Amino acid sequence: MEQTLVIIKPDGVKRKLVGEILQRFERKQLNIHQLKVATMSRELAEEHYAHIKTFDFFEDMMTYMTSSEVVYIILEGNDVIKTVRKMLGATNCLEAESGTIRGDFGGSSYQNVVHASDSPEAAAIEIKRFFN
Repeated sequence: MEQTLVIIKPDGVKRKLVGEILQRFERKQLNIHQLKVATMSRELAEEHYAHIKTFDFFEDMMTYMTSSEVVYIILEGNDVIKTVRKMLGATNCLEAESGTIRGDFGGSSYQNVVHASDSPEAAAIEIKRFFN
């Protein structure tokens, strides 16, 4: 069974969207394998977002992602990565379609409520990173 990592970001937690987001995953028959709530450390944030270190908004992203609690979720299911990515919508919320999580709840390009792994390889790395 395929697994993916989902992170409900600080804006999703602060706006009390966790239940709604989890309910959407469950309606698609995806299984919640593990879940935990924690504040992301600067070290983990830098590791996770190393691919955007040269972007102008990197420091804003670090401040945002470490500002309050996030929810880490391991979801399981058939084609779970593809299914979740479709459910999330475009990374930039302004481009995300209504009916997707980011389209319905997102605020900006990086304050976009949720993160999800984009490949089986990324999922394995990210699950290990956040669930030791």
